[in-house]
Amino acid sequence: MSKSYDYVIVGGGSAGSALANRLSADPATTVLVLEAGRSDFKVDPFIHMPAALPYPIGNRLYDWKYESEPEPHMNGRRVFHSRGKVLGGSSSINGMIFQRGNPLDYERWAREPGMEQWGYAECLPYFKRMETCLAGADQWRGGSGPLVMERGPATSPLFGAFFEATQQAGHPLTDDVNGYRQEGFAPFDRNVHRGRRLSASRAYLHPVMSRPNLTVHTLSHVTAVRMNGGRAVGVDYLRGGRFTRSVDAGEVVLCGGAFNSPQLLQLAGIGNAAELEQLGIECIADLPGVGENLQDHLEVYIQYASKQPVSIAPWLKHRHKPRIGAEWLFLRRGVGASNHFEAGGFIRSNDQVDYPNLMFHFLPIAIRYDGTRPASEHGYQVHIGPMYSDVRGTVKIKSRDPFEHPALRFNYLSTENDRREWIEMVRAARDILEQPAFAPFNAGEISPGPSVETDEEILDWVARDAETALHPSCTAKMGTDDMSVVDPSSMRVHGVEGLRVVDASVMPFVPNGNIYAPVMMLAEKAADLIMGNEPAPPLHAPYYRHREGMPLYPPGDPRNTVLAGQPS
Repeated sequence: MSKSYDYVIVGGGSAGSALANRLSADPATTVLVLEAGRSDFKVDPFIHMPAALPYPIGNRLYDWKYESEPEPHMNGRRVFHSRGKVLGGSSSINGMIFQRGNPLDYERWAREPGMEQWGYAECLPYFKRMETCLAGADQWRGGSGPLVMERGPATSPLFGAFFEATQQAGHPLTDDVNGYRQEGFAPFDRNVHRGRRLSASRAYLHPVMSRPNLTVHTLSHVTAVRMNGGRAVGVDYLRGGRFTRSVDAGEVVLCGGAFNSPQLLQLAGIGNAAELEQLGIECIADLPGVGENLQDHLEVYIQYASKQPVSIAPWLKHRHKPRIGAEWLFLRRGVGASNHFEAGGFIRSNDQVDYPNLMFHFLPIAIRYDGTRPASEHGYQVHIGPMYSDVRGTVKIKSRDPFEHPALRFNYLSTENDRREWIEMVRAARDILEQPAFAPFNAGEISPGPSVETDEEILDWVARDAETALHPSCTAKMGTDDMSVVDPSSMRVHGVEGLRVVDASVMPFVPNGNIYAPVMMLAEKAADLIMGNEPAPPLHAPYYRHREGMPLYPPGDPRNTVLAGQPS
């Protein structure tokens, strides 16, 4: 007979780890977490050493290794998509950059039908609840949560030149991109604590593993959500690649992310009825929004050679690796103890844009995610990309085989607005990197190089060279319109009992920045909704707006009057 749990959480990644912690805090509630990947063993340096992040990406032991369908506006290229195949999910292999997005992102969410309780004031208490900001707690930042935020030191002379150059280009500095003002440049918060990656599993799951009402199984690939009419009653899964198991559930909570959650919904007969019928799947709930609305951030690297030997490139030579490893292993410091994405910022591409739509990550080395470097030994680069592309894609299953990756179609560069923002993005980045502050270091642009100058040449280069920033989202969005999948007041799938979704797929729009922090906030708030707790009281903290009279909240919202006279 199948064992039964109150909650079966499918996916032990970012959202699943946080949710398991909060739901199992009630000793009367039984929780099972099923993670298809391996354990994040404490002795694994590829996970826990921050600088080792290139190693798990693309490695089948840590990574699902998705790739898109041929992208028609990128010369038919398939774009590689890394997703964490390990406890902690993508938080165990990502770049450890912690960014909430802009407050106006959540005001945009709140303008969607049924989403009134997902505005910035309603989300801020959960952002604060989950974090300990070592730079200091205040009305925007938390001081007692499980996720410890260390701020990048950004002490390299290249970071100093970068901050000076941004001001020379007419952009401001800011104290904290996650605080009052996102617009501008600053050192970044990161999920690194005492020289180690602080993943969601380390922050939320491992500290409560001894709870008798919490069970965590790794190497447990869920193959089906079992349905009884219009109700989810459990899941089937393959344990260790060989043993088929079934488990009953009072509630099934999908936390597999923007690819896997819509895949499991479609396999269960929840999705576009016509598409399911073509695959011979009985439709349980006709929800055409399942697998639609796919959003992501695309990025490129603009790389420069350095005249001075000030980058970290020499440390990547094989002869230095034993020293780096020993220094990190025994002292938790040195080159291995940083993710090196220590600073960056956000700007608006033009004065007609209401809030920042372009993001920069500065790195004191010229290198790609896969570890490949240009010929020049010393260099530096910015990772850049538009944050609010209006392109939309899909995630659709190809068959009834749960082990076959779904078809991912992003449609990158397919709209006029997206292409225009890319041109503005590249020109804005070059303007910063060519400022006088970089003159002592600037030995010339390596990538894309001086041959790429016109608008057409820039777009051709982006189409050839761009990579995903690994922020897939929005494929089972919250809301109450015809394309919504999840009820924003309960996280339940519309028209289905006993089934909820809590991960990046439920976002209606991708936020401005890396999405790990918004996913964790979402899981924190979802835990209250699932347990029937009173929502945390809204926090009406002011935030920066670039022009006078720009409302903090949607037009007509009485909260705009409450905050009259606050800084703008």
